[in-house]
Amino acid sequence: MSVMQRGALIEYGLSLPPLALIFDFNPQQISRTRTMTIKTGDAPGSRGGYDFTSPLETPRVAQGVEMQAETFSIDILLDATDDMNDGNPIANSFGVQPQIDTLRSMLEPKVQGPLGVRTLASLTPGGGARAFERDETASVLIFHWGLQNLPVFLTGVAQKEVLHLPNLSPYRAEMQLSMQVIESANPFYTADKIRQTAMSALNAATGFGAF
Repeated sequence: MSVMQRGALIEYGLSLPPLALIFDFNPQQISRTRTMTIKTGDAPGSRGGYDFTSPLETPRVAQGVEMQAETFSIDILLDATDDMNDGNPIANSFGVQPQIDTLRSMLEPKVQGPLGVRTLASLTPGGGARAFERDETASVLIFHWGLQNLPVFLTGVAQKEVLHLPNLSPYRAEMQLSMQVIESANPFYTADKIRQTAMSALNAATGFGAF
């Protein structure tokens, strides 16, 4: 039985308009991917990694190994049915179009204006240039769910409108989001690594996974 949980994407920065989205999703369907590229010597016996005889030699064994940033794929549900039943005028007029447009704005390039406020590049003079050609940057987002607060770039949005209002605004839509974790010295990623280390220590202390 699938259980829907709440998640959120929040833009980290000063933006016009402010960008934040709360959504429902099934955590059992979230997909996390981490890969590494292995480049080793071509000498016989070392094509899969350098030779070693003790744990002290593992740094040499790992020469040429490059870790790629972690990526996410998640399906979320946007549904205005409850708000419509409660008489919400925005939901009754536009369904989930405001939420869909928020996601689209999170994916579009931004430019920085006075006092550090960032706005859509397409709304500024010269906004017809190709995305990210000028002084444009992608949105830094915080992906929150459960115990997780990860800094990410939104790299893709796929949209499937399921139900519509008479004016053809969707009031139920299934969205697939692709994200890449920003793995740098930032407070969110650092806190996640501390949590990960603590959970690994807990696993070791309790003997989970012992054989």
